[in-house]
Amino acid sequence: MKQLILLAFVCLLSVSGFSQTKEKAQIPVPVETDKTKMTQQAPAAVQQVEEVVERTNAKLSFETTIVDYGTIAQKSEPLRTVKFTNTGTEPLIIKSAHGSCGCTVPVWPKDPILPGQSNVIEVRYDTNRVGKINKSITITTNEGPDKHILQVVGEVLKAEEENALPAPAPSVIKG
Repeated sequence: MKQLILLAFVCLLSVSGFSQTKEKAQIPVPVETDKTKMTQQAPAAVQQVEEVVERTNAKLSFETTIVDYGTIAQKSEPLRTVKFTNTGTEPLIIKSAHGSCGCTVPVWPKDPILPGQSNVIEVRYDTNRVGKINKSITITTNEGPDKHILQVVGEVLKAEEENALPAPAPSVIKG
């Protein structure tokens, strides 16, 4: 009787496609981008875990979101400031501020800004770079997932070169 059951089990395995090859089992992964369909079809191990972002009642309000250098000469003063106020009801924390490239460097207050208080973000642009300025600064706070963007604009004109020696005075020979 045991042999008959074992024989039936082996036949059932061979009919279902089971083999003892060393191929790895393939787990189907859904390729749909619709989140609701994906969570309904995907196994629990494949589902993405969404990040929980805590919102606060802090509110970062800028006087202006444009840092305008205007038209300046090469090697001019690189520092500009942007004033802001916490218009919310909870302390505001600026988590980070990043320039779109290494030529634009922001410095922000690290301490919490209490409701109603104002402060500044310092912006330094590399004024040795000649040409139009069109950069941005991305600011992340404890307000929630939304980020603030400051636009840095202007133009740096090439400085006139200074001669190391004074120009010679006209002479009879050279005119």
